[in-house]
Amino acid sequence: MSRRGQPAGAGGVVVVGTLNIDHVWRVPALPKPGETVLALDAIRQWGGKGANQAVAAARQGARVTIVGAVGDDADGKLYCDHLAGEQIATTLIQVVAGVATGTAHVYVDGRGENQIVVHGGANGRLDAAHVSSALGGLWASTDIVAVGLECPLEPATVALRCAAARGVRTILNASPVNEKFPWGEFEIETVIVNEHECVAVFGSAPDDWENLTTDQRRQLLRAKSVRHIIVTQGSAPTLHLSAEEVRSVPTFPVQPVDTVGAGDTFAGTLAARLAAGAVWNDAIRHANVAAALSTLTPGAQAGIPRLAAVEAAVADAPGSAGAPPAERHPA
Repeated sequence: MSRRGQPAGAGGVVVVGTLNIDHVWRVPALPKPGETVLALDAIRQWGGKGANQAVAAARQGARVTIVGAVGDDADGKLYCDHLAGEQIATTLIQVVAGVATGTAHVYVDGRGENQIVVHGGANGRLDAAHVSSALGGLWASTDIVAVGLECPLEPATVALRCAAARGVRTILNASPVNEKFPWGEFEIETVIVNEHECVAVFGSAPDDWENLTTDQRRQLLRAKSVRHIIVTQGSAPTLHLSAEEVRSVPTFPVQPVDTVGAGDTFAGTLAARLAAGAVWNDAIRHANVAAALSTLTPGAQAGIPRLAAVEAAVADAPGSAGAPPAERHPA
């Protein structure tokens, strides 16, 4: 084990993204337009897609650094202390004077479905020059740079450009979809989307990829300068789309309590596994299991499982040793 408690082969992951304080409201049913719903409960939790992914990667054993922004308020200091307690390096978090730390209001119904409203606060002030400078001192220890689109577009693209220029592997969680994203201007190794975002970004539904030839898939990927697409589909199998094949990896069956943060858990776990040298099928299988386990506990970060829990569940997951392998659909 390393001095920080990670496995000796742990990879280095840098997450560029948002940090929010989540206000979670549990409701009997999600409100319809114009409808007032009385909450059953209200709690305050750690959130933000960037911080969620950083915590997920750290709990899977990665050496994690987060690059983001908080306000100079009490929430900002508390958040940095919280992340440090998760063994995440926080020295490159930008503290923005006179601005509140970001917040999100999350509404969760009895089935675990949710609606989310976010106020960016300090996240909206994350500076591209700060991101570029921060990354400059990390290349020697970084295996993967993971970026989300909840933060402003310029620092997100700067992080991806810098990593591509250095030949460092990148993961872009293209959520929420930004129509202004400069697809094709630099290479991205892996893009994570759900089935709706796949259509919005790539113009093709996930199932349609199986009917394409290798050359057609290669052209679609080349147009966006992307090498791999990972499509999450809730309880349906996760798809790995590349020029060579369409791979289907079964999810881990659970009865969800709260789906907030499940996608972030998937992304952070995938980054940690790939950074540690895992092959695609292993990395996706672990990410599927981690995301499923995260839905069993309320809260974006409270439910993110640790490495031991994921490894214990992976043995029973579809596609694991002794279970049916992932489906592969070559051209």
